[in-house]
Amino acid sequence: MSNLEVRDNSYEAVMSRRNEIMKKAVGIDYADFESGTIAFDYEKMMKETGYTLEEIQKIQSQTSVGNTPIFELKNITELARKYAAPGKGARIFVKDEAGNPSGSFKERRAATAVYHAKRLGYKGVIAATSGNYGAAVASQAAMQGLKCIVVQECYDSKGVGQPEIVEKARKCEAHGAEVVQLSVGPELFYTFLRLLEETGYFNASLYTPFGIAGVETLGYELIMQMRERIGRDPDVVVATNAGGGNLTGTARGLIKAGALNTQVVAASVNLAGLHMASDTMFNKKSFTTGHTGFGVPFATWPDRSDVPRSAARPLRYMDRYLQVNQGEVFYITEAMAQVEGLERGPAGNTALAAAFSLAQEMDRDQIIVVQETEYTGAGKHHASQLSFARNNGIEIVFGDPRTEVAGESIVIPENPGMIRAVDLDMTKLRKSLIKNAVVNNKVTEVSDADVAFLAVETKTDEAFVRAALKEIL
Repeated sequence: MSNLEVRDNSYEAVMSRRNEIMKKAVGIDYADFESGTIAFDYEKMMKETGYTLEEIQKIQSQTSVGNTPIFELKNITELARKYAAPGKGARIFVKDEAGNPSGSFKERRAATAVYHAKRLGYKGVIAATSGNYGAAVASQAAMQGLKCIVVQECYDSKGVGQPEIVEKARKCEAHGAEVVQLSVGPELFYTFLRLLEETGYFNASLYTPFGIAGVETLGYELIMQMRERIGRDPDVVVATNAGGGNLTGTARGLIKAGALNTQVVAASVNLAGLHMASDTMFNKKSFTTGHTGFGVPFATWPDRSDVPRSAARPLRYMDRYLQVNQGEVFYITEAMAQVEGLERGPAGNTALAAAFSLAQEMDRDQIIVVQETEYTGAGKHHASQLSFARNNGIEIVFGDPRTEVAGESIVIPENPGMIRAVDLDMTKLRKSLIKNAVVNNKVTEVSDADVAFLAVETKTDEAFVRAALKEIL
């Protein structure tokens, strides 16, 4: 573009340049993987990172990422057994990702993305995120000597910011990042695209192959540690699910470790009835991530993300999807601090709340590993979040968590026996993904290759896909 040309920066014009902007900002031409219909070559896209798992482990270790400990939660396990039937109550372990430099598993994603950005000669990185990932990218950029911009959606139209997000902004700034704070609405992605175009920085997206490959080390490491510790693979790994990258990367790491019989269970906080992009509802939710407002939409249509094809595709790997309520997560967060001596952030404890319930279904000699915990802090502490909820008109009561209404109440269980995770309908989720793939790709005829692709996407078979398609077409 010459100096005389003026770029059209209207919303419509910037959005129309999305693919071009992304291609320059990620260094990947997503068209290389497309078939022209529903199917695309996912594994070829993942190989586009150019790094083996061993190389990524080495990259991460250079900035002290990974090799985090696993704790057995003996007291939490005993608590679960008090409410379980005789012979039930699986042992619960947790992989403590709070030991990473910025305090969460997302440092694994950031380490890989920022390393790659530096290798390609980018001068800086940009991430659009409300939380932990921004801090992780800022931390890694500081170590690699790159500039960093973090774009956050953290306020409602009255300028009221969620304490958890505002705290994370301070954490990003402490690492030297420039933080662009926005109110809830469509300007987040627009601002993100404009900044990528204007700066020429690397898109350190959560959803690129680099980001997901970074989490594969977590799943692989988890299995190796458990084999060394107990001599076998865990029966279940529970992962908090939002955009899907956490579960996808971990599951791929389990597979690379050869743990093919370990069940992968997703867990999200029930925020049914809250619209995630609503200004009036923005400060009504106590969880900024790990909830159904992200987990379900991203599971059933992964390509709603900030790249043309998301590398986070959780239904490829998910065996079961559990939902817990806000009060249950706050309860287990306090229990973990008081009976195990581990104070960790509520968002990471979503999976622990689900595991506490799940353990009571399983035999005593079985093993559950909660895939991650995250750091806590002033704004992320459960007491801060409950106070903020109360100040925003949410009723905080003790009682039956099943009576909780998201956006209106948070019901803390009267006793731990009332923590009961609820299964989401996997068949319904899988059919929803198939329908979204047909509708969003504007397909009228589905090829055999598309059917085979959708069978893998939904972890089913071609007969399931063809039956679902009959209901759609």
